[in-house]
Amino acid sequence: MSFEIWVIPFFGQGHIFPCIELCKHLASRNLKVTLIISSTVATSIPSSLHQHPLLRITQITSSPSPPPSPSHSPPRHNHLSQELETILADTTRPICAIIDVMMNWSSPLFKKFQVPTVAFFTSGACSAALELAASKAHPLDFKPGETRFLPGLPENMALTYSDLKQRPHDPPPRGGPPRHGGGAGFPPPPGRGSPKFNDPPVPPSLGSGPPHHGSGAEFHPPPRRGPPKLGDPPPWVEEVRETIGLMINTCHDLERPFIDYIANHVEKPVWGVGPLLPEQYWKSSSSLSRDREVRSDRRSSVTEEEVIEWLDSKPHGSVLYVSFGTEVGPTVEEYDELAQALESCEQAFIWVLQPGSGRPGPPRHGSEAEGGYFPHGLDRKVGDKGLIVIGWAPQLLILSHPSTGGFLSHCGWNSTMEAIVRGVPLLAWPIRGDQHHDAKLVVSHLKVGYMVTDDLSKVTKGVIVKGIKELMGDKELKKRAEILSTKFQHGFPTSSIAALDHFKDYIHKIHL
Repeated sequence: MSFEIWVIPFFGQGHIFPCIELCKHLASRNLKVTLIISSTVATSIPSSLHQHPLLRITQITSSPSPPPSPSHSPPRHNHLSQELETILADTTRPICAIIDVMMNWSSPLFKKFQVPTVAFFTSGACSAALELAASKAHPLDFKPGETRFLPGLPENMALTYSDLKQRPHDPPPRGGPPRHGGGAGFPPPPGRGSPKFNDPPVPPSLGSGPPHHGSGAEFHPPPRRGPPKLGDPPPWVEEVRETIGLMINTCHDLERPFIDYIANHVEKPVWGVGPLLPEQYWKSSSSLSRDREVRSDRRSSVTEEEVIEWLDSKPHGSVLYVSFGTEVGPTVEEYDELAQALESCEQAFIWVLQPGSGRPGPPRHGSEAEGGYFPHGLDRKVGDKGLIVIGWAPQLLILSHPSTGGFLSHCGWNSTMEAIVRGVPLLAWPIRGDQHHDAKLVVSHLKVGYMVTDDLSKVTKGVIVKGIKELMGDKELKKRAEILSTKFQHGFPTSSIAALDHFKDYIHKIHL
């Protein structure tokens, strides 16, 4: 048997980048690794990865999404399932497959070929733990203003009425893609408007014999299920039931109580193997991180050199970095409130805007991205106080520059980790999904940030200005953020190194 591991990421840079780093860590332990990706996201893979002797990239052909189909399984999903099945049937099967939980439609296929699977969470442990704990807290009888402690979790993470108003699995605001929806790479499972769709649980098969093809019938994905109701267990509980373990993109230094809570519930190994940031980011802890060294160049209105020159002209810790990532952001109306706030504040800022910002629906590319929000005239009004970036921004560089003193962020997991590792406090403006839990972790548990407002349904110029002043003026907050960052001054966390070593030993033992 080949001691090879397959890694199956979901579409989107927030999923692909951590999976790439995970592959590197596994290969450094003398494990053969195959990264299975859709052909539509192949350009996200750095060329250096193709040169690694123990890493292999396998592309699954993916065509544009077909028109809505009344049949049980859309043609494109059937095609991907068949192609993945062909690969499994024609090659030596791996010792295990590490599957992004948002790619769980493929789990039954690996079960058919008796390949054990590990569920991979590219987000943190806090979001998964809070989802589970909240479902046990009798949320249906919650009253406005009430706070309810969650047994097994820190008291500072008590559930509030406002937490319930931000349910991670509700349809996202402004027509954006759901947390478990499809992307421009791999499609969602058939009819998937909801994330909970597994077959009834069956004990996993860890045998090493030949795969069972049954009657030879074509593999069909499991039937769809309805969206989870308030009080139901989160979808991931069912999705990991047949796995041999869980991997989470976090570490004990940041999320030990939440890792332990999940492990106690699933009663199987849970490995904190992150934060899965680029290797160069860890090596440059005392210097600037150059994004172009670790991430392929993307369309941008500025160069790294221009950003460095602008930051070099600003006092230490004086710049507010504002970015909402590539897939989610405020409404056009909220962007306008933000523009007014940045204009009225004395704070120097870098504001990153994506093409199509503020428009409802999934991210747009090319000509479709035109027509989004742009703060016309703001650059003239603020002069050298502000730097407005359209498109891609060198975030690693900005967060590692000594002039950067705060980060107004949607609290996507990767952005949150990049800020924490560099000791930059956050002003949290979560938009959907696990971002709300990430914000709660930052503000309530780690205490290295503020919420932009407790009422995210109405974010105005006034509350933004107040939040910016609190964030940038709080010296104790900045000190706590710097102290927390010292846990990473020697590089990748030792607890995550130990977890990866334990994972390697574990999968070897189950196949002895």
